[in-house]
Amino acid sequence: MTNGASRMKRERIGWLLAGAALTMAAAAAWAQRTTDADPYIWLEDKDGARAQAWVAAENARTLPRLQHDPRYPEFYAEALAIAAAKDRIPMPQQVMGRILNFWRDADHPQGILRWTTSEDYAAPAPAWRTLLDIDALSKAEGHKWVYKGMTCLAPEERRCLIALSEGGEDAITYREFDLAAGQFVANGFVLPTSKQGAVWLDSDTLLVSRDWGAGTMTASSYPFVVKKVTRGQPLSQAVEVFRGAPDDQLGTYASVITDGAGNRAVFIERQKTFFGAERLLWTPAGVTKLDLPARTAPAAMIDGRVVFTTSEPWGAIPTGGVASVSLKELEAGRIAPSLIFAPTARQAVSGVDATRHHLILDYTDNVRGRISVFTPTASGWRAQPMALPDNASFGIVGTSDRNDDAFLVTTGFLTPTTLARFVAGSAAAPAQVKALPAKFNAAGLVADQYEATSRDGTKVPYFIVHRRDAPRNGSTPTIMTAYGGFELPMLPSYSAITGKLWLERGGAYVLANIRGGGEFGPAWHDAGRKTKRQVIYDDFAAVARDLIARRFTSAAKLGIYGGSNGGLLMGVEFNQHPDLWKAVTIQVPLLDMLRYEKIAAGASWVDEYGSVSVPEERAFLRLISPYHNIKRGVAYPEPYIWTTTKDDRVGPQHARKFAARLKEYGLPYLFYEDTAGGHSGDADIEQGARLQALQMTYFAQKLLDAR
Repeated sequence: MTNGASRMKRERIGWLLAGAALTMAAAAAWAQRTTDADPYIWLEDKDGARAQAWVAAENARTLPRLQHDPRYPEFYAEALAIAAAKDRIPMPQQVMGRILNFWRDADHPQGILRWTTSEDYAAPAPAWRTLLDIDALSKAEGHKWVYKGMTCLAPEERRCLIALSEGGEDAITYREFDLAAGQFVANGFVLPTSKQGAVWLDSDTLLVSRDWGAGTMTASSYPFVVKKVTRGQPLSQAVEVFRGAPDDQLGTYASVITDGAGNRAVFIERQKTFFGAERLLWTPAGVTKLDLPARTAPAAMIDGRVVFTTSEPWGAIPTGGVASVSLKELEAGRIAPSLIFAPTARQAVSGVDATRHHLILDYTDNVRGRISVFTPTASGWRAQPMALPDNASFGIVGTSDRNDDAFLVTTGFLTPTTLARFVAGSAAAPAQVKALPAKFNAAGLVADQYEATSRDGTKVPYFIVHRRDAPRNGSTPTIMTAYGGFELPMLPSYSAITGKLWLERGGAYVLANIRGGGEFGPAWHDAGRKTKRQVIYDDFAAVARDLIARRFTSAAKLGIYGGSNGGLLMGVEFNQHPDLWKAVTIQVPLLDMLRYEKIAAGASWVDEYGSVSVPEERAFLRLISPYHNIKRGVAYPEPYIWTTTKDDRVGPQHARKFAARLKEYGLPYLFYEDTAGGHSGDADIEQGARLQALQMTYFAQKLLDAR
């Protein structure tokens, strides 16, 4: 997400925001004519000596300010204790009839891959067997390996491809691992570092998308050529199966879906845009294009019925619905979807999981969690809603197509996360097997849901967690977050670190469910795409004004934070409403929206943000681009901007250039760039604790110390 050039005059921006008669086409031409040279292009050289020297100097200025605060050591110790605790819930994955888990703690800061028996898992202290120690592997090989998951051969499951990242980058290395033996396979499959994907066709064959050499990666740095890789042959002898195009926004990848009846479907997805794809079915006879809407995707398979989700109408299937098509019909080219679930205007599907005989649907209703189990019948699908608490979020983990066992995750703002085992299709209630102990004192705290009215009249829900007896005089220090993009919902969850470091100290926490996200399905997202994005920023500001009007807090006590697309949100709010916030944390952000397509994976997000190559979209991007809309002499809050050098998705370039522009204008700011962690800042538990402590120290200085 990326890049910049120059600044419109303040009055012209005001005219456009007010919807004056200047057309977008005219604005685009005007913006193009007034674009000047970007003086900070050199900071886009991510690993260049000059840029790295600048980063070192900025870190040397910022870290003492935060780490010498007497609260920082306490924040860090508390955050690290939570992250490293051994009493967290080890989330299960069913493999080979056992429970697999990836785990980090104080003894294993980078993590271990381990397993235990299904029976032993429910014990208070299961007898875990370590399969792979990432800390030991990193030490032995001299790399900072970060575990990025694995893909296993079905139905055998013994052979897996382990994904490892250097320092947390999106680019990964695949290595074949034998789960039964607990070791890498000698002379097994090894796919060198690349942004890539791989799936198993059989025990000796993979379908792989990766950098095959010149002309095989999209402009956004993703692979678009799928090849068949055979055991024992060099990658140079891989046989091409399908080819997308260099101008595709994302890449082209294969995927495999199986069911308990022995059916298998191999799909190839050519992601022409971020949200729209061409989908094909692979068989030994070749590849066949499927006649599906671009925003319809396979999600699971049960008893030979392939389950799809859709973000646009599909015949009689509504937007946001779930439907199925038999695999035999897909193979024959006859696609007549059967409806499974049709959401209402306030419902949205969050997840689809399959067991041996059942489909488990995780969805929300007015941002409250719901679960329903669906069973295929001769005439369609039979629904069985689960009886669950009303004010909570739910998720499903640990399913397998070998049985009907599943695990229900329950979480809420003030309720420690629990894990319960159940049998899909059974009338028996889920039985709790694990529970996270309370990590902060929630006595006297409440979580309430309210609605704000946005500028266009849309009702925008939000949650606030606060002390029941907090005075309604605007004096409560409050931090607020949102995401607002890519159809990703922000749901209630138990955040131990926020509770311990912030709520226990008298602060309040707000989660805003603004447009652009997926809280109310595809329509809620589409309302804020491309040149319609201003509603996202209006929604966020409306929630802030509602908080202030209700006297929960005040502008002098309100801080905001968000990362990635949420970092863009923070940058826009910093520019558009500097009077509404006392503190702004901008995490791993997009901020230069005129050059975002040329930085890291930025070109892949044109479907979300628009492109500077389209005059109307360029004009709008110029209008909101945080980097281009900083102005001299404005009383901005002092922001805290942080990023990571290893971020190869958004890239640290945005954060650097934004800070440099603030410095040029003599405006206050704090900037910190960590050297590892990728886009998520999660190279190990120490890094995560450090980033949390630095951010909370900043908020304490701005909001707790404010008078």
